Amino acid sequence: MKQGLIVFLNGTSSSGKTSISTELLNQNEISFRHLSIDDFFHGLFHDYIDFINTKCSKSADGEDVEVSVQIIIDSLVTLFYSTVKFMSEKGINVVVDTVNDNEERFNTCLGLLIDRPVLFVGVTCSKEELIRREKLREDRQSGLAISQYDIVYRLNEYDIELNTETLRPNECANLILNFIRSNRECSAFKKLNKRSVGAS
Repeated sequence: MKQGLIVFLNGTSSSGKTSISTELLNQNEISFRHLSIDDFFHGLFHDYIDFINTKCSKSADGEDVEVSVQIIIDSLVTLFYSTVKFMSEKGINVVVDTVNDNEERFNTCLGLLIDRPVLFVGVTCSKEELIRREKLREDRQSGLAISQYDIVYRLNEYDIELNTETLRPNECANLILNFIRSNRECSAFKKLNKRSVGAS
């Protein structure tokens, strides 16, 4: 069975990933499924994490409950990427919409998906634009995108990079489709994996 293509959108909160995902889902040429970390967490596990945060307190030896929550989040992120891998294995094309703001979790992602066809897409815009977009939204904490900015965009190796400040979502989607049509090799993930292995 042919592996499904993974279009992996890398960008901060409010950078435009979900808008691009919507355009890719609405076009008729290539069928995609959308896998969003927000939907994955909030749809399946949000209530459980809230329960831990509100009901648990510091243990007798002073260990903060946040450590326990972090362990659970790490496990859920691994499950998220394992789900992406499974879908690709079954021949399903996937648009991955997440925020890579943790080095260890992204290395886990590389390890799970390195043998899958991954089109790694940088979704960028200026800090000023991120601040403007956050002010227009009611579902994001102020300053969230800026707090993610440096670590998310440390990954400066992409198959294609899209500036959503100058390109509309449909234009971004068309550029992604043009890349797919060209049959060019998706090499960014392999280069990032080599960099990760070399640093360890």
